[in-house]
Amino acid sequence: GVPLDGMWLLGRGWAVLLGGWFLAMTLLRPEMRLTDRALAAVGGALLGAGVVVVAQPEAWGVLDWVVRARILEGSSVAMSAMTAIRGGEGLPEGVADALMRTADFQGRAFPAIVGLASLASLGVAWWVFTRLARGRGDGLSPLAGFRFNENLVWLLVGGVLLLVLGLGDPWSRVGANALVFMGGLYALRGVAVVVALTGGVTLPGALLFFLGLVFLAPLVLIGALIIGLGDTWVDIRARGTAEETG
Repeated sequence: GVPLDGMWLLGRGWAVLLGGWFLAMTLLRPEMRLTDRALAAVGGALLGAGVVVVAQPEAWGVLDWVVRARILEGSSVAMSAMTAIRGGEGLPEGVADALMRTADFQGRAFPAIVGLASLASLGVAWWVFTRLARGRGDGLSPLAGFRFNENLVWLLVGGVLLLVLGLGDPWSRVGANALVFMGGLYALRGVAVVVALTGGVTLPGALLFFLGLVFLAPLVLIGALIIGLGDTWVDIRARGTAEETG
């Protein structure tokens, strides 16, 4: 009963590419960390999608339009629901503008957002597989040990350079997506560093982090990103462990 519209087909096509690459990497390099296999799968799926776009230049325009239309549709539904909650009274100008800016950002950065969501989905799928097929609950390592290939920092550097150079579209959009994707990874790495140094996640700590995201999201995310980058260069967790044992 699900209508087979463009968005449905795009989602299933990406899932097939992503799952196929992850399966291939798991069979070929089972000793690799889950994070590295998942990143390789995302890169491979992106490469496959890129081949289609190069072979059919109009494909990117169609894909971009379909995704942006769905995001704008979701924003319109959200604004309509909020208006109904307010008894038909229009939304404050600031709220409506914020929703539209968010929708515009999601439209420009949807490749990076899809990449981050794909990594999370592969993690969940691998945990379910190890739990059901192998009867083990250790499919995912503790958050405190989260890390990835250090050379990926150059993808972040490249994204920053593309934005700073001001080459215009499509290069600025490529840079923005690289920055969003790697920024998300480094922010999560920063959280992992904090968890490792503090000895684990406690309920008060989790509640404080959640409140920080609600009220001070930019500062919290930037702080986590900086810590994650610092761990790339100086391995903060290794130094912290050495100081404790020393």
